[in-house]
Amino acid sequence: MKQARVLTDAEFKRLLAVVAQMKHAGRNRLALMLSHLAGLRVGEIAALTVRDVVDGDNKVREQLRLNAEVTKGGHARVVFLNDKLRREIERHRNEWSEEREADAPLLLTQKRTTFSANTLCQLMGQLYRSAGLDGATSHSGRRWFITRLAHSGVSPKVIMTLAGHRNLTTTQRYIEVRDEMMKAAVDLL
Repeated sequence: MKQARVLTDAEFKRLLAVVAQMKHAGRNRLALMLSHLAGLRVGEIAALTVRDVVDGDNKVREQLRLNAEVTKGGHARVVFLNDKLRREIERHRNEWSEEREADAPLLLTQKRTTFSANTLCQLMGQLYRSAGLDGATSHSGRRWFITRLAHSGVSPKVIMTLAGHRNLTTTQRYIEVRDEMMKAAVDLL
């Protein structure tokens, strides 16, 4: 099976610019950012509630815990939210027309219901197609996340843990290598 395309920085910026012009821009941007900046799968994103990302003091959390029921491997894990992603969550929350209950879905469909993993997968595919990014899928953000960490020198064990993988071989399959990366590596010698 062909792997999902990993976006370049320019393509990611183009994607966000296209999404900004669409209906439900804030929601769609947050879905993409959760994928790219936290490496979450669509099923994990669809399952997020307000309580998962906002604490009892109404502050955006620095980390969230995914329950085993919503992860692919059936193992709970902690997901760290960097400052950029935390600002995105706050931005999205400021766009809400009304206050939401703690157990309400973080992302709502047009009908104000919970996304299914399949529906969110289809939405992300539409967003990528709208930006002219052939080969990009709902898994592109997760591959981008893992690839960026790997090329930033993060320990493979840390990346594996952040991705929620049990095997390093699985994590390695996500990492994209491009010619310019190989050239830069050789130029270090």
